[in-house]
Amino acid sequence: MALKAATKRYSSLRDAAAKLEAYTSKPLKAVFLARGVEGLTQLVDRLEPQELERALAAETQVATLLTALALPSAAGLVQPAARALAPARLRGIVRRDQLLAAEGGTLSTAEVATRLALSPQAVAKRRAAGKLLALELGRRGLRFPAWQFTDAGVLAGLDQVLSALAAHPPLAQLRFFLAGNLRLAKRRPLDVLRAGDVALVVRAAQVFGEHGAA
Repeated sequence: MALKAATKRYSSLRDAAAKLEAYTSKPLKAVFLARGVEGLTQLVDRLEPQELERALAAETQVATLLTALALPSAAGLVQPAARALAPARLRGIVRRDQLLAAEGGTLSTAEVATRLALSPQAVAKRRAAGKLLALELGRRGLRFPAWQFTDAGVLAGLDQVLSALAAHPPLAQLRFFLAGNLRLAKRRPLDVLRAGDVALVVRAAQVFGEHGAA
């Protein structure tokens, strides 16, 4: 059903061409799109019908592209080393988006400010001080995982755990909270923190990333 809907939606290239035309006054974006379209035509000419169906079955447009690049018929379009990484890159992108969508998704700086009854500047200071977790998502700006907030404010012990994770980038910190941890009997640190055992989570955070530590 999803494949039929996708095929019907994109049965005509006129709408797509009209969208591309809107970028003619934006040089960098126009060049990027032109190269992308050229690459897509090379890719689509190589793929077998069953491979096209597999790519179209992906949930998002970007996933469709990355799935197609990882298919056997796409071999040779990119450097061998880059192609070997394509499936891993796809898994990494999917996992990143799953983490961002988990436990209520993310909030903007303005939404966090309203929730905590603070100014946006105060929220930014808390984030800079390592008391809140946020990820920079390009034009979307800073996005704060919603799970770190409670009806009473901020999840108790969060700042202590973030301090222990300070050497890791925000995405790795996000993964720490939401992935099962061997030192916590495979429980998620977020769940243990919610249960009130801050010290246990801090100790797991202190060895996060070390050999044998999840």
